[in-house]
Amino acid sequence: MNYLDLITAVLGLAYIIFEYKASIWMWVVGFVMQALGIILYYQKGLYADCGMEVYYLTMTVYGFWRWIGKPAATGQAGNTLTTDNGTTSDRSAAAITHMPRRVAVAWTLLALTLWMTIYLLLVNFTDSRVPVADAFTTALSLIGIWALARKYLEQWFVWIAVDIVTSVLYFYKDIPFKASLYALYVVIAIFGYRKWRRMMTATSS
Repeated sequence: MNYLDLITAVLGLAYIIFEYKASIWMWVVGFVMQALGIILYYQKGLYADCGMEVYYLTMTVYGFWRWIGKPAATGQAGNTLTTDNGTTSDRSAAAITHMPRRVAVAWTLLALTLWMTIYLLLVNFTDSRVPVADAFTTALSLIGIWALARKYLEQWFVWIAVDIVTSVLYFYKDIPFKASLYALYVVIAIFGYRKWRRMMTATSS
């Protein structure tokens, strides 16, 4: 049994639950998960994913800072975030918003460029046997984690696409715990989008 696979899968489940709740604790859990993921992916020859974890480490710090450091949105009391059931989440000042169209277009073009660039790097400089899928999930994840840090509602669409491809890829690469986790991520991401949308509507009313 690969214990790193199991441990990161458990941490990943905690991470997605905190993300679903829009809880700032997800950044703390994410930092530990990413650090262990670097070792796991290197062992499995998923070099793009390995490099991605380094980027994730940086983004967890940025995301944590942004979620607690931005001024609270108009209508919010203090630094709490009102949920759909009337309770409040962890301290998190940044409000959930839609991604501006111009930003979405720019980042879509960037994602396509990154996909092609990472693919070429994997083909020419590594022994990766899954360069297309590995490059795809890496490129989209670069966009997704940034959108999450900015608390854009549409970040869920990015993760749904990433999670579907990643689940298939990890089953193929014999990382069953993480593969099953990403399959569960797809379901949670769908419900997460609906919950964030309700939260955004509640805080803007």
